Amino acid sequence: MRTRLALAVLLLVAGCGAPDTPGGGATDGPVPEKPGAAVTVNILDVAGNLQLTQPMIDSFVAAHSDQIGKVTYTKATAPELVGKIKAQQGANRVGIDLVLTGVDGLAAGIDQGLWIPLLPTHAARLPGMANYLPGAAAMQKLAGEYGVTVTYYPSGPLIEYLPAKVPAPPKTAQELLEYAKANPGAVQYARPANSGPGRTFLMGLPYLLGDTDPRDPVNGWAKTWAYLGELNKYVTLYPSSTSETMKSLANGSAKIIVSTTGWDINPRVLGTVPKEAAVGTLEGFHWVTDAHYAVIPKGVPVERQAAVLNLVQDMLTPAQQAKAYDKGYFYPGPAVKDVPLSMAPQDSQDALAEYGRPEYDVLIAGHPLETPLDAKALVAAFDRWDREVGGAKVKK
Repeated sequence: MRTRLALAVLLLVAGCGAPDTPGGGATDGPVPEKPGAAVTVNILDVAGNLQLTQPMIDSFVAAHSDQIGKVTYTKATAPELVGKIKAQQGANRVGIDLVLTGVDGLAAGIDQGLWIPLLPTHAARLPGMANYLPGAAAMQKLAGEYGVTVTYYPSGPLIEYLPAKVPAPPKTAQELLEYAKANPGAVQYARPANSGPGRTFLMGLPYLLGDTDPRDPVNGWAKTWAYLGELNKYVTLYPSSTSETMKSLANGSAKIIVSTTGWDINPRVLGTVPKEAAVGTLEGFHWVTDAHYAVIPKGVPVERQAAVLNLVQDMLTPAQQAKAYDKGYFYPGPAVKDVPLSMAPQDSQDALAEYGRPEYDVLIAGHPLETPLDAKALVAAFDRWDREVGGAKVKK
């Protein structure tokens, strides 16, 4: 009887212990220098970042099989991110160890308290951060203590068009509005919460229009919200992804789309958009920079945290960063200094030699670089756009 009672007590105590976490192990406490045994790392990409970084990750895993035995990759949209992570955290079964995200997902996760604070706690383990380009260092400030910048580019906003169909492209924001009015449905951009070019356009307009405070979408964007409301009258629909706008440009259903350096180059490399597509800027243009971040959700076991931190540090070395040139997807791409194109894989060099634009170097040097809105302001801007501008016209 006593034996059965003791066994029952032991089972009850065991059942009241720490929640079962996929992969096992404590989720709090000191993070070891590396895992005690090889772990599986599950990576969720909500920014298209794997196009730039998967070769870096695969290289690290091949060279450090004692730390990471297997990697799984999944993709989702940024608006899906919060729900996925919160569901796992609510069930005490976090199965996503590393999220690769843009500013949108980073901001939403900070707003909801989803990420583990990485800095300054682990700053000594990430020495590559000291080598950031000035623009990437500015982007890092937006992440606060939660994320690590892994790729960077000046971004946009640019307008993109086919010269044969738009021989006299708009040169100012007002001319773009007049073109849209004269050609209903011809101007297109994707929902900002889902799209790098879409949100870059949203954040770039206050500079183009001379708003009172380009960093305050609540109280400082009177001209921007009025402009977007007027433009909305002549926009038929807002695609739910940037790639849809590229297809619209190629098939002629849109004549002018909002773009960025990477979204200009890469779809032409891939043949999604005709090679002859051209880009332009609008008068008063400021670059709104962009970056991708590595974040770790709360609830990841410390053994897997260790493997992820070592992976991220390796991704910040110049040899790995050179892979971020890709085929122009996030042009240029590297977040750290001293990574010339000559270090990139030959296929990247060949693609950029054929499809790159020398004028980008001039534009980058000749126009101000502005960081995106901080997390709280960006969430507010997305929410207002969805409610008051284009939410009802977003293509499902």
